[in-house]
Amino acid sequence: MVPRIVDRTCGIAELEPLRANACDGLRGRVVEIGFGSGSNIGLYPADVTEIVAVEPSDVAWELSASRRSRSSVPVSRVGLDGARLPLADASVDSALVTFSLCTIPDVTGALAELRRVLRPGGAVGFAEHGLSPDPSVARWQHRLDGLQQRLFGGCHLTRDIPELLAEQGFQVELLQQGYLPGPAPSKPWGYVSAGRASA
Repeated sequence: MVPRIVDRTCGIAELEPLRANACDGLRGRVVEIGFGSGSNIGLYPADVTEIVAVEPSDVAWELSASRRSRSSVPVSRVGLDGARLPLADASVDSALVTFSLCTIPDVTGALAELRRVLRPGGAVGFAEHGLSPDPSVARWQHRLDGLQQRLFGGCHLTRDIPELLAEQGFQVELLQQGYLPGPAPSKPWGYVSAGRASA
């Protein structure tokens, strides 16, 4: 059920510019953590030659079949857990993670693994919802976080994405932050950080 909900909510047209910005600058062999239903496939730059997908859900992988079949870039599923990547050290040129760091149980482990498999200087494109800098919104995020995790497959509202990246040694080079369009009550779910970091 959750992969189908995520496909509908995270695959909306309003998020495409954020996904496109996260894909900008990626090249070569790319590992995508939380591949989901393949919403990013059509947004990869021409310099990308291969996509290696990490996706724990068989349902999400099946939902991506039509997008994968239309992709001009080969896509293979290489693992189920972002914190345990079956890839050699420094074996990928770039990485992508969109609307997935909120859900990964061992998020620090997953980012450490990304750092391990990326070649030196490799780019990580990201677009994620997370902790708002607005104290009143953040208070609601903390109040709702437990319920959010129970209802939506472990999704957290309170992860500070740029801080998590920095803690694992990534240099955030481009960063766009703000609320998605919507009524004020949607703000706890709508604060987004998108951009690019380097290993």
